[in-house]
Amino acid sequence: MLFGLTQPQLTLFAILTVAIVLLVTEALRVDVVAVLIILALYVTGVLSGEDALNGFRSEPAIVIACIFVLSCGLQGTGLAGRIGDLIGRLAGDRLWQMLLVMIPAVALLSAFTHHVTITAVMLPVALSLARERHVAASRLLMPLAIGSSMGTAISVIGAPSFLVSSQLLQQAGRPALGLFSISPIGLALTIAGTIYLVLLGRWLLPERQGAEDPGSRFKLDEYFTELRILKDSALEGKTVREIHDMPDYDFKVVARLHAGRQMRTGIEERPLHAGDVLLIRASPDDLLTIKEQRGVALEPVVQYGDGKDGRTGQKKQEKQREKDEPASALAQAVIAPGSNLGGRSLSQIDFRRRYGAVVVGLWRQKKFMPEELSETKLQTGDVLVIQGDQDALERIAEDRDFLMVMPFRGEGRQHNKEWLASAIMLGTILLAAFDVLSLAMATPAGAVAMVVTRCITVSQAYRSIDQRLYIFSAGAIPLGTAMQKTEAAKLLGGWLNDLTAGWNQVLVLLVIFLAIGVIVQFMGSDAATVAIFAPVAIAMGAGLGMAPEPYVIAVAMAAVTVTLTPMSHHNLIIYGPGGYRFGDYFRVGAPLTLISGAIVALLAPVIWHG
Repeated sequence: MLFGLTQPQLTLFAILTVAIVLLVTEALRVDVVAVLIILALYVTGVLSGEDALNGFRSEPAIVIACIFVLSCGLQGTGLAGRIGDLIGRLAGDRLWQMLLVMIPAVALLSAFTHHVTITAVMLPVALSLARERHVAASRLLMPLAIGSSMGTAISVIGAPSFLVSSQLLQQAGRPALGLFSISPIGLALTIAGTIYLVLLGRWLLPERQGAEDPGSRFKLDEYFTELRILKDSALEGKTVREIHDMPDYDFKVVARLHAGRQMRTGIEERPLHAGDVLLIRASPDDLLTIKEQRGVALEPVVQYGDGKDGRTGQKKQEKQREKDEPASALAQAVIAPGSNLGGRSLSQIDFRRRYGAVVVGLWRQKKFMPEELSETKLQTGDVLVIQGDQDALERIAEDRDFLMVMPFRGEGRQHNKEWLASAIMLGTILLAAFDVLSLAMATPAGAVAMVVTRCITVSQAYRSIDQRLYIFSAGAIPLGTAMQKTEAAKLLGGWLNDLTAGWNQVLVLLVIFLAIGVIVQFMGSDAATVAIFAPVAIAMGAGLGMAPEPYVIAVAMAAVTVTLTPMSHHNLIIYGPGGYRFGDYFRVGAPLTLISGAIVALLAPVIWHG
């Protein structure tokens, strides 16, 4: 024994030290670190093979994977985007009004969907709101990220940390956390955070526009393409202004052709007719959604495809969609420097004859006056969205006029299934909340329902899962098991009990919250922080003869809600667009951390006592 530590404890602390160094320095990816932890615990004999691999079939890992699929269903049907737009419309013109609407709204969304997803979904909405209301983006984006963090504490499925905490409590012989058992604290944090940011925090927020103004140029997710109105289309007789308000057609009309000529006046007011062509800007997801819509067709496919009305092969496309196969291959090709295509229009090049493919969209870094796609003169750096078979795409990839050919990244949305997706999500929550099914069974049932009802495809479901987070969660669980089996948690808990002997429980919980809040900034993962320190918290509670839940909750709440640096994923998402500096997070987050710590320290013992 060394310093009173047994050999297994020394080995475990050595593994923990190396793991923490790797996580803090980011020398390796978190999922690789997780696999190394599993191997190290087994090879050194700290855990058996079964215990070391137990994380892969643990409830947290299963629930985390399924939550990503459920979130994908909300995004894939366009429901998440519509909610974001609604929040934008409800926000007023003043900053305090925007914060008062946005923060609670994103918090409630984050209670049931991963907060990184909500931050990503709401980012363009917040940026658009900032432009329209003439508010600096930096004054909206940090409150957005803070609101999504607070919302994760409303339900157990809001963050992996609470699922890991629940699993560790079960291993210690305590009941699992109920779905809404932490809601009183989460709601109190959300209310307090909103009040703080509206009354005080907004004066601490910096006023910057960000690294770049998204309105100053085309972003890579805004393509220029053409849309033809087909006979008997639902858009016949509608105006462009009305289309912009229709949720099924989420694109921006920039010009309009009637009878082959570009209209100069009445673009938005005059009713549409069959044969009219709309020149539009659309995201990759919107472009794919348009491609699948009935009554409309991409104009390049109508002009240069096999059919004259854009309907050829529609039945074949539907059968392929049923089999979860793409109806046609889409790719992106970048015009190379010095290319012979520079300065020439698509009609002059005759893409169809030359390559056997059709250009259906174009992206350009700088704004340009919209004109017919076929008449647009190409420039170096232009990105063409190309539709063609594998042979055609290979011919383009081998042509030196193109710098590279990349797969087209986008997911079509099933707008007609928005309410079905919301019903599935609500049903999943209710099944778990009323113990009809355990959380580990309710979430897989909901994920499968999203696929079976075709709210999303099987491939979308698999792609939505963050494999790194799943594997890391599977590797974090064995750490908690090892902390308990080697009695390392009990040892550390005893040391901390001696250090805080005679302290009031509320003060002890506040110190735990603040300490973990600082540690998690450098750990880079809230789940890892909880996996390492929650067993110690459980041992502290046991050593004091108190219920361990308040101590575990203090650890988990601090791990997911404290914002002092931009180190966590959703804070990094807003770092560039908000033009933030490292110290901005501490200036705004430090007072909120003290407020949050006090709330957790006061409420947790009231909810879990004994």
